[in-house]
Order: sequence, then C-alpha cells, then structure tokens
Amino acid sequence: MPLTPAVTGIEPLKDRPEVARLVAANAEAIPDAKLDRDELTIWIDRAFIREAVALLRDDAATQYNFLADVTCVDWHPSVPRFEVVYHLLSIPRKARVRLKVRLAEDGAIESVTSVWPSANFYEREIFDLFGIHFVGHPDLRRILMPDDWEGHPLRKDYPVEGYR
Repeated sequence: MPLTPAVTGIEPLKDRPEVARLVAANAEAIPDAKLDRDELTIWIDRAFIREAVALLRDDAATQYNFLADVTCVDWHPSVPRFEVVYHLLSIPRKARVRLKVRLAEDGAIESVTSVWPSANFYEREIFDLFGIHFVGHPDLRRILMPDDWEGHPLRKDYPVEGYR
C-alpha cells in the first residue's frame, strides 16, 4: 500500500469526528491537527485538555474509552520546550488519537485524573522525570526517583552524571 501525503490543518480534517467534536466545543483551543500514515494528532491548548479528553470519552461519535498512555517530550532548546502527549483508544470504533499540549519550561497543565484515574501514575512519572506540574493532581510526588533527588533526569539539559 503506497503512503499518502500527510494532511495538516484543521479545515481539511473537519470531517474526522474527533476534530469536529473538539472544534465545535472550542475552536480557538485547537491550533492544529495532522493526519499522517492513518494516525491522527490534534494539538490542544493547555487550558482545554481536561475538557477535551472528557468530550472525546463521552461523545457517542468518538467513544474514546481507554487512556493508553501519557508521556512528555523535551524539545530543548525550542520554545515552547515541552509537549505532553496523550494517546487515546476507542475500542468500539477501533480508532486511535494522539493529543498534544505544548508547554513552556515553567508551564503547568491541568490534571486529567478526574476524567481518567489511570492518568495518576503517568502524570506522577512526568512530574518526576520532566518537572511538569499537573494542577489538581491528587498526589503529585516523585514516583521513580528518591524524594531528595535534585532535578528531573529526562530533561535534555540535565547533567549526564547528575548535579554535583
């Protein structure tokens, strides 16, 4: 099967139920979208992420009923520096969507644990390794590193041998 060119932008992807639902709810909070190799990625404004995952979970047209993963990417020295990435799966529709939220170095993002309790450990891991704060998280503390560990070891500017 030959690869088709990527489709980028909100307008050409408005027929996708995920994009249509999010744009209908808050068009200004959806700056971009991309469909590449049958994988849909939607960029979300950080203030809209909790509402966006709830909409995609509860809407009959989307039915994203499983939070597969939450992770983070450090794009240092680019600005904004971080992207928090949510992978959602719709088992009834056999569909996947990736939501990305861009964050500045000192940025914080709303926790999605009220929508997806399984996000608890993912958000703690991101906090521990990247230093991203999740507002409203029920127990935001280190999960992999000791409590007295200095810094966040997956940041690209973290010293290879640690702070001395």
